Amino acid sequence: MLTTLAVANYRSLRDLVVPLGALNAVSGENGCGKSNLYRALRLLAETASGGVVGSLAREGGLSSALWAGPETISRAMRSGEHPVQGGPRRDVVSLRLGFAGETFSYAIDLGLPVPSLSMFAGDPEIKRECIWAGPAYRPASLLVDRRGPVVRTRTADGDWRVVSSSVASFDSMLTEVADPERAPEILAMREQIRGWRFYDHFRTDSDAPARQQQLGTRTPVLSNDGRDLAAALQTIREIGDVPALDQAVEDAFPGASVEIHGGDRFELLMRQHGLLRPLASAELSDGTLRYLLWIAALLTPRPPALMVLNEPETSLHPDLLPALARLIAGASKRTQVWVVSHSTRLLATLEQDERCSAVLLQKSFGETHVAGQRAQDRPAWKWPER
Repeated sequence: MLTTLAVANYRSLRDLVVPLGALNAVSGENGCGKSNLYRALRLLAETASGGVVGSLAREGGLSSALWAGPETISRAMRSGEHPVQGGPRRDVVSLRLGFAGETFSYAIDLGLPVPSLSMFAGDPEIKRECIWAGPAYRPASLLVDRRGPVVRTRTADGDWRVVSSSVASFDSMLTEVADPERAPEILAMREQIRGWRFYDHFRTDSDAPARQQQLGTRTPVLSNDGRDLAAALQTIREIGDVPALDQAVEDAFPGASVEIHGGDRFELLMRQHGLLRPLASAELSDGTLRYLLWIAALLTPRPPALMVLNEPETSLHPDLLPALARLIAGASKRTQVWVVSHSTRLLATLEQDERCSAVLLQKSFGETHVAGQRAQDRPAWKWPER
């Protein structure tokens, strides 16, 4: 399980360190930085698939993604005695992402490229990557260290050995080094991050993939667009938690049940109390279909290390939100869950769970903070230096 998420100089997240639990509920007013925190977590996930530099490019490049405020905000600026203004830069330009885990922790540092005549001279460069043992970074706990193109690992006797000296500045060591003997920590970290799942705004319009009949094949993991909903629910029926599936449907729609029909192509049918025939997925309301998608995602027979849900309350009637919260809380017993939400009703139900870590974000002077987080409450975190 992840215990801490740290972000520095990414949009409004100038210096944010967030404690994590088994169930995490992130909330705050519009514009407070919830989306930035969600996107930062997605950028971290991109490191394991080689897409972090490309993702930053799609955001407008490093210059667009960097913190846009002054390098430091003085007390006089905060009190209004002096206007908010910049000054001579003291530190190098750096966008940093990292997390602490119970076993291994990871950090990546991206910066400006060395000036060149290349047409790709605007791409950020990966300056340093580190993997260390335990949640707290110390030089003595460092296991893998990447500086520029060179990746080193620590041997059993404490010495360092080079496992690669040619990693490109735009490639993460997580995708370029695959040595189970000399760098098993890199493989473990890569597989851990690749296992994270993100679900963000399922489509439920008339042409949504979830409304169409699809070829049926065993589907322990629901796709991001929900196109294999029927197959995912049937997979839960055959190898998953069937009582939990039936209870989740009953909790939201008393007297209803879900069936899967078809041969090669699967069709989702829902029987509802008072109706003489079942309704096909094309006939279901947006909210009903979306709730069934959340059931398929959260009751997966193959739970990941981390599941991230962005505004799962979208299109749902307020009366469905307590049932959704109970479904999310149940899933958090098998996988770490991160929920970003605007819904006070959903959040209130989640926070009734004693394992829920509520993270309320606020913004002042353009910078995102965790509301009420004092210096002594902030998780211990130290960035590896360049």
